[in-house]
Amino acid sequence: MKAGARGTGSAATHKGKQGKITKKSGRKTNKKKTENQFIINASQPASDKIFDVSAFEKFLHDKVKVDNRVGNLGDAVQISQTGDGKIEIIAHTKFSGRYIKYLTKKFLKKQQLRDWLRVVSTSQGVYELKFFNVVNDDADEDDE
Repeated sequence: MKAGARGTGSAATHKGKQGKITKKSGRKTNKKKTENQFIINASQPASDKIFDVSAFEKFLHDKVKVDNRVGNLGDAVQISQTGDGKIEIIAHTKFSGRYIKYLTKKFLKKQQLRDWLRVVSTSQGVYELKFFNVVNDDADEDDE
């Protein structure tokens, strides 16, 4: 009985809402060209010669998905190496910074560097590879 009463009440409410809805075809939709720019700064580990920036760039070219397909970059996504240890990604489609961070972590894990490096977002669209802060825990344990 309660289920039937609930269904009747919600249907009546739904009809009331339906009467107030107007057509959306009269609205103008402004579609902006989305251009996202991401920079991955790996200059610190690259200067220490433990991170290969060109291998990372090739990894991104091979692994980035556009429209759920790998190797479908085309003109939608441009990946280029700029400066010493910096990679710039320009996407003309909807693209997530979290996806860039995910792929960067995946590359670090593949190269067995994940234990020493971390990916930190320093500002919007800028990711930096930093070393973990290693504190001398051994010295603290010896004092005790």
